[in-house]
Amino acid sequence: MIAPWKDQAAIDRMLDEGQVWAVVGLGGNPWRTAYSIAQELQERGKRIVPIHPSADGELTVLGELVYSSLAQVPFAVDVVDVFRRSEAAGEFADQAVAIGAQGVWFQMGVVDEDAFRRTTEAGVAMVMDVCPSQQWFYREHARA
Repeated sequence: MIAPWKDQAAIDRMLDEGQVWAVVGLGGNPWRTAYSIAQELQERGKRIVPIHPSADGELTVLGELVYSSLAQVPFAVDVVDVFRRSEAAGEFADQAVAIGAQGVWFQMGVVDEDAFRRTTEAGVAMVMDVCPSQQWFYREHARA
C-alpha cells in the first residue's frame, strides 16, 4: 500500500499547477540539494521564493529576494517546498496553511505524520518523502 502522503494526484497537481514555490532552507550554497531543486523549478518555468531564517531582506538567491519567513512573502505562494529535517519541518507546514498555500511538499526522507494530518485536515494538499526532480524524470521517461 502506498502511503497517503505519496498520492500521485496531489503530486501531479502541485507539479502542474503550482507556479510559485517557496523553498524553505534555500540559501546561496549551490552544492545543497535545495539549491539544485530550486534551480530546476526555475528551469521548468516556476517562480521560486527562497526562505531562510538568516535572511536580512537584501540577500538574493538564483535572482530572487530571500525572505526570513513565509509570513514575510508579500504575494501568494502556491507550494511550500521544505528542506528541513523531519523534526523541524512540521512548523513550516503549519505556516504554509497560515499563509494560504495550496500545497506543502516535504523532500526525500522528511516525514511528519502529525503535520500531514494537520495540513490535510486544513484542506491543504501535502506530499512527503518525495523529490519533484524524480517525479519529473519518471513522467518524462514514461512518455518515451
